[in-house]
Amino acid sequence: MELNERILQLLRERKFSELKPIAASMNEVDLAEVFEELDTTELPILFRILPKDLAAAAFAELDRDTKETLIHKLTDFEIRSVMDELFLDDTVDLIEEMPANVVKRILSQSDKETRKYINDILKYPRDSAGSIMTIEYISLHSDMTVAEAFEKIRKKAIDSETIYTCYVTDNVNRLIGLVTAKKLMLSPKDITVGDIMDTNVIYSYTTDDREEVALKLTDYRFLALPIVDAEMRLVGIVTVDDAIDVIREETTEDIAKMAATASSDVPYLKTSVFEIWKNRIPWLLILMVSGTFTSLILNVYESRLNAISSVLFACVPMIMGTGGNCGSQASVTVIRSMSLGQLEGRDVLKVLLKELRASILLGVTLAAACFVKLILLDNMLFGFDGYTPVRCAVVSAALLLTVVLAKIVGCSLPFIAKLCRLDPAVVASPFITTIVDVLSLMIYCMLAIAVLA
Repeated sequence: MELNERILQLLRERKFSELKPIAASMNEVDLAEVFEELDTTELPILFRILPKDLAAAAFAELDRDTKETLIHKLTDFEIRSVMDELFLDDTVDLIEEMPANVVKRILSQSDKETRKYINDILKYPRDSAGSIMTIEYISLHSDMTVAEAFEKIRKKAIDSETIYTCYVTDNVNRLIGLVTAKKLMLSPKDITVGDIMDTNVIYSYTTDDREEVALKLTDYRFLALPIVDAEMRLVGIVTVDDAIDVIREETTEDIAKMAATASSDVPYLKTSVFEIWKNRIPWLLILMVSGTFTSLILNVYESRLNAISSVLFACVPMIMGTGGNCGSQASVTVIRSMSLGQLEGRDVLKVLLKELRASILLGVTLAAACFVKLILLDNMLFGFDGYTPVRCAVVSAALLLTVVLAKIVGCSLPFIAKLCRLDPAVVASPFITTIVDVLSLMIYCMLAIAVLA
């Protein structure tokens, strides 16, 4: 932070000769933080001080609003320089997040071949591997010698996103193997690539879900994953930095859904109050309306419960709260396992049986603790009337049934959502809580009336 403040001070004091070497030695991520603290008029000044490649790298790390502001401040020549330095996948990301007038200007500064590649990538579905891949990789032929392979790597390296893994293709660009830079360096120069390549290649198709591709990259700990079309032709690669971005976006989206709000790629402090309202109000309206079912049940049973004992009505919040918490625990655990690829639809019975056994143990423990609490604290210590052993036993039994039911509902709804082609995160905490509240209230009220009325 001290370095950032130093740069800001030098920039505002116009000490550019002192600022230039300091800024040029910084990482692009750190520079992006500095850019986002600048006033609109200062953005192009710092950008022009930086070396061309570093300026482009920092530009790729900026948030959407800062990128758009900077583009409006740059000349066409400067935009062209940035586009020349950006990797193709970063260019596609930029085009996807910019408004139409900015996109038009960006494309006008790109060459014809780049525009063609951009259009090809934009044709893929947004959540597919094809939408996040880059075409800037090293491909070799199996009949090349190691010396020839190194010569090609030297020529293509500057325009390639990674050179550690090189992909081997045949005459029609079908993927047939891969070889690492380490293996090339340790092999004799006159041996052919085909003799040392690994033919057991892990790959994905252009139409595969991008989250599955990101998980495959992390599972195998690859730096890059080849992407092929339906005919096994190599069309691009997805690198680990893109996988990290995908995982972060998907996690952010899941957390937003689990909290009953719409996700946003705009930083919180830059999000307007109206945007926050727009993202949250639809979910809150839905949950408010669904919550009225709880009120209806209370209206139906309130007089009958109070007629038996006010103690029963006083225990309603505890029953509902515990049920909601239990359901949320189960649903979040299952959803997380699904997102990591640890659970599939066929595992639903295994999950149900496991959660059923766990819920019985948890329910018995909570019911016993509840019974002791009602007798010792509410009755003996605080002296509240009406906490008889029978009534306390009914409340505890209802709690046990609520815990079991909540766990079953919580673990099964994500599977049902996936079967209906919905994101399992949609049925997380708020919806689980609402459903469990309704069911637990009905169980509690009916059990209490049946036993005590």
